Amino acid sequence: MSLQLKIVTPDKVFFDGEIDMLIARGVEGDFAIMKGHTPFVTVLDIRKLQIKTADKKREAAIAGGYLDVRDDKIVIMSDACEWVDEIDYNRALEAKKRAEKRLSSGAEVDTVRAEIALKKAMNRLSLSKK
Repeated sequence: MSLQLKIVTPDKVFFDGEIDMLIARGVEGDFAIMKGHTPFVTVLDIRKLQIKTADKKREAAIAGGYLDVRDDKIVIMSDACEWVDEIDYNRALEAKKRAEKRLSSGAEVDTVRAEIALKKAMNRLSLSKK
């Protein structure tokens, strides 16, 4: 293994360890990071992260955030990150319903915030079905 990855959320250090490759989606598209990657900073989309080590591949749902790569160290800061196998499908479904209700209510709503909540719920639902 050759890269150090640290994923930090407001609640905890979600992941801190050595990896071989990270696959993610930034706002401009998908990318992979391996040893020797050039310095790189990007905004992450609400999607999945794939973390590959010599013996396994893990996936996580990430709620957007920022990624910084330099000197074979990757740091990700996000509001939330969750292993795919730990996603509570029913909780994600309820979050989706709440966001859809807010968007369709006709009341004065923070539309951007409701759309982000819907996108996060949809991401978690799509990944939990695998």
